[in-house]
Amino acid sequence: MTMNKVEKIDDRVRVNHVLISVSDKSGLETFVPRMLAINPGIRIFSTGGTFARIREILGEQADGCLTQVAEYTGQPETQGGLVKTLDFKIYLGLLTETYNDAHQSDLERTGGVPIDMVVVNLYPFKETIAKADVTPEQARGNIDIGGPCMIRASAKNFIRVASVVDPGDYGQIIDGMTTDKGRIALSLRYRLARKAFAHTAAYDTAIAGYLAETSFADVESEYQL
Repeated sequence: MTMNKVEKIDDRVRVNHVLISVSDKSGLETFVPRMLAINPGIRIFSTGGTFARIREILGEQADGCLTQVAEYTGQPETQGGLVKTLDFKIYLGLLTETYNDAHQSDLERTGGVPIDMVVVNLYPFKETIAKADVTPEQARGNIDIGGPCMIRASAKNFIRVASVVDPGDYGQIIDGMTTDKGRIALSLRYRLARKAFAHTAAYDTAIAGYLAETSFADVESEYQL
């Protein structure tokens, strides 16, 4: 397999397409309207409860900028929200490179768009397993799959995409977009990528630790075999 060697990138990338899917919805009531005030043309893709919260925040303004991920991909969410964002069209948008003609052709072929920012935080696994009466099934159900995949894909592609995992960073992102007229600088994208990979590493470490400490007997007794 021949790896892409990227030689040309943009220092500052204009934020036109944002994917937001968060467990912790704090700060959205300020972050989303301020992004739209900076760039009224931003298109937001979202899922489930996050979609409902953003619609509530924006009111009628949501009609012109907010799209369900399922509507964008053409694939409905799996029952229980099991599969929402694990879709070729999403990851094409996250991983494409600006100056790669083949990638741009793929976007055109699929009707996809380059996603410039991902705002994701994960199912509350650590909070779940901290409960005294937690069961293996409850823990298993709170293992996030789509979230870490999106975080890792966007953080890998920091040369074009901002990967946002902490509501505490919303302020500096808005400040950066304000200063750079709706764009995000490479220096900030790189700092966010570092934080994103640390976030998913800690998440996976917590899962591995829980599985290591949970006996097979406890797991076996959880289900009808």
